[in-house]
Amino acid sequence: MAKRQLNRRQNWRIEKIQGERAARAAKRESQTLDALEGGDLGPEQIGLVIAHFGVQVEVEAQDGELAGQVFRCHLRANLPTLVTGDRVVWRAGNQGIGVIVAQLPRNTELCRPDSRGQLKPVAANVDLIVIVFAPLPEPHANLIDRYLVAAEHAGIRPLLLLNKADLIDEKNAVALNALLGVYRQLGYPLLEVSAHHGGGMEQLQALLDGHVSVFVGQSGVGKSSLVNSLLPEVDTRVGPLSELTGKGTHTTTTARLFHFPGGGELIDSPGIREFGLVHVSRDDVEAGFIEFHDLLGHCRFRDCKHDREPGCALLQALQEGRIQPQRMASYRHILASLPETEY
Repeated sequence: MAKRQLNRRQNWRIEKIQGERAARAAKRESQTLDALEGGDLGPEQIGLVIAHFGVQVEVEAQDGELAGQVFRCHLRANLPTLVTGDRVVWRAGNQGIGVIVAQLPRNTELCRPDSRGQLKPVAANVDLIVIVFAPLPEPHANLIDRYLVAAEHAGIRPLLLLNKADLIDEKNAVALNALLGVYRQLGYPLLEVSAHHGGGMEQLQALLDGHVSVFVGQSGVGKSSLVNSLLPEVDTRVGPLSELTGKGTHTTTTARLFHFPGGGELIDSPGIREFGLVHVSRDDVEAGFIEFHDLLGHCRFRDCKHDREPGCALLQALQEGRIQPQRMASYRHILASLPETEY
């Protein structure tokens, strides 16, 4: 059934009601902050945001007597949007409540557009992005390539992770091997595991230790199952595939950070079925295709679109097999999805 279209007045009324609710929430938050700051707050100290809940976040103390303890914290109004993985300056209050007074600079940030196309950070200070896919739901090179472009744009090292390897059979093996072969040829680190049966999990743990990692991938690929296998005490909810669509059902509703016993952290983010790239330019997309690097700038025409132009270095490499058709098709699909002003 198609969604009902709202007229201008209905949209205005919805925005007005939402604005009033936000104002009331902000007023309550301000009153709470006034009460906290009017009381006995502890000294400023460093903390780590491990989860985000609307106008509050969970902060883990990083130093002093409170190190390792978790506090639900309010945010001062002048702070930028905080996300899981942010390092902050905060002050402890009474009954496990605190106040965040400053955000420390981020080394990296992973962003994605929201439903309105506005760019929204989802995790901070990540140095490894784990792109999870599985035999079911069927993996698509274009979605994987979108994540690779986003990782390159954010300056975060990627790891390709095929979960549910136990579901590989004679029906999907040929297509999967062809898909994986492209990325292996390009030199991307790639690992096959089974969170359900445990195969490859020790090797995955070794790759994650010592890093701040984030799992991304469409719903249903088993991100929550991977977290449960890596950290059995966490017990995140696991959702089944939809019988109607064969796609996953969302089970993770907020990004949350978990610690590994051997060192390092994992941020489990909400499932993303389609990773939009409206925030990147044509140059950013081309930078995300690593096999293009030595070819860009060698076309006959300076403004070459790599479509049908004579003397195109990319088309020549495609003809010679140095660029795989799967990747060229994905590149063109991503470009076509960008706003016209970006390409």
